Amino acid sequence: MKKYLAELLGTFVLVFIGCGSAVIAGPEIGFTGISLAFGLAVLSMVYAIGPISGCHINPAITVSMLFAGKINGKDAGMYIVFQVIGAILASGVLSIIMQSTESLGQNGYGSLSPNSYNLQAAFVAEVVLTAIFLLVIFGATSSKADSKFAGLAIGLALVFIHLVGIPVTGTSVNPARSLGPALFVGGETLSQVWLFVVAPILGGILGAVLWKYVLKED
Repeated sequence: MKKYLAELLGTFVLVFIGCGSAVIAGPEIGFTGISLAFGLAVLSMVYAIGPISGCHINPAITVSMLFAGKINGKDAGMYIVFQVIGAILASGVLSIIMQSTESLGQNGYGSLSPNSYNLQAAFVAEVVLTAIFLLVIFGATSSKADSKFAGLAIGLALVFIHLVGIPVTGTSVNPARSLGPALFVGGETLSQVWLFVVAPILGGILGAVLWKYVLKED
């Protein structure tokens, strides 16, 4: 149970700090500051809860690890449930602080994209960016890597992923991170959330395939 609760808390911190940076401090810190907030939140959580749960805090990572045989089905299912709960709780707290559910750092395409990118662009971006993220995670946590620097590599990867992805979709690469705000915002945001569930999971599987069959040394 401790590792499931660790995933809940880790996802809460990621969504609260990342999305909070966008809706509370966004005008002051801009896309670069928001990108740093997401990356630093993950970096911190890797060292805080990594020894307990592995610090997935992202269903796309959990599915990718399941595909790669690094986690069993039961744990994967429980991880995802607790990750989603953590994201919902974080979004709820943000809505209380903002006293509104109009803007909670939600993701979107078309008219909801920060720079009006269409569905196709959003889907491709989310798949590719998530695949890159998983390649970094697999490499940084491999037996030949220095585990002390894994958190730094993973956190910095999320920074540059957000630098590219925020103008397109607000950057998801994490179904829980998208689902939490969407449930509170509702409307068109909720109707678009399917993309931010499907594309990151496909990207996570793609990353696992590339690592396992192309890059990993037996």
